[in-house]
Amino acid sequence: MSKIIKVTDDILDKQLDVLPEEVRFCNKCVISNQRPRISFDKKIKGQCSACDYAYEKDNEIDWEERERQLQKVCDEHRSKDGSWDVIVPGSGGKDSGMVTHKLKHKYGMHPLTITWAPFLYTDIGWKNFTALKDKGYDNILIHPDGNLHRKLSMLAFDLHGDAWDPFGYGQQYLAYHMSVKFNIPLIFFGENGEIEYGGEEKHKNMVEAPMEDWEEIFYKGSGPQKLIDAGLKRNVFTREEIKTTSFDFYQSPKKEDLERVGSVGHWMSYYERWTPQWNYYYAVENCGFEANPDRSEGTYQKYGSIDDKLDGFHWWMAYMKFGICRATYDAAHEIRDGHINREEAVALVHKYDGEFPIKHWKDFLKYLDITEKEFWYVADKYRNRRVWTPSGAKFAGYSPEAQYKLWKLNYLVE
Repeated sequence: MSKIIKVTDDILDKQLDVLPEEVRFCNKCVISNQRPRISFDKKIKGQCSACDYAYEKDNEIDWEERERQLQKVCDEHRSKDGSWDVIVPGSGGKDSGMVTHKLKHKYGMHPLTITWAPFLYTDIGWKNFTALKDKGYDNILIHPDGNLHRKLSMLAFDLHGDAWDPFGYGQQYLAYHMSVKFNIPLIFFGENGEIEYGGEEKHKNMVEAPMEDWEEIFYKGSGPQKLIDAGLKRNVFTREEIKTTSFDFYQSPKKEDLERVGSVGHWMSYYERWTPQWNYYYAVENCGFEANPDRSEGTYQKYGSIDDKLDGFHWWMAYMKFGICRATYDAAHEIRDGHINREEAVALVHKYDGEFPIKHWKDFLKYLDITEKEFWYVADKYRNRRVWTPSGAKFAGYSPEAQYKLWKLNYLVE
């Protein structure tokens, strides 16, 4: 593949402009205030908003009432002739498997599962995708135009510090395109990640976040159109490519079409307490789900986000930006779920957070068509100087196995 993009000093991730200058950690979990849109001390002093919400889940939310609401939603949309009546986006992972199975077998719905394909399937990811389908669910698997998808991902890596973003666009918008195409109003996603992991709180009592808020809370303040415009300006895309309908998948359907169908997305986590480990056990028992034989790089668990070879770099770049990687998010949620204590979480974070995803590094470079030097240039461009102390060392010249040890900051203290 010929070189079609050059890395720059430009940054379009607007989250980075508003991070607190002083780094602060939650006194219950292990998350810091560098997590975009998180807040502290609103409910319980010293705690982050995600821990506050965990307290609400355990003490203030009436889950029996929420289940009655879910039953009502299903009653209103359930088809009488067995036709599809709900769209469930998912990869065949533990969460989408649990949601699909419950909607069909507990609530009598007739789900159409849809999948926005990963960049590069892992063996276990493909196996789990196939296993769920073979349990008795219709599925539509969409692969976007590979050339355009790759270009958009390269732009996202350079301008957002996250090549994963084009996957995120399609993962959310595809459901609404399928809703319009098949005239199925009801869509069910998994968890409201902003609430579960700490972020924008205004949607916590809503079944979904309004689309006008998506660019801020999901897309780093710089959504797909800004990437497309940047690609056109930099001659990554031609004007003929810009006109193609392939870009429709990365953006919302027309408002009038959504209103005509009555498309609405729901988070399952609004209706029942969201616990990743429980979802894993449920999916193993009911959906043919299998965990990875080995733990995921950058964390200690084996069952979350395991379907894409490029996924580890989404998390590792967050480590550059915020000092927060997969182990922090996993350990923080498990504290809130009562599975581990903070001392155990700190040890896990120290041991695994920021581990370089070496296993698929060559795949990542090849997919984006960038050199090692360009990779480290972009990584250092996004390094958060609040949490990374200048050491005089540079990424270039060190092996992937050694570099994270040079940069890793032992920032968690009791």
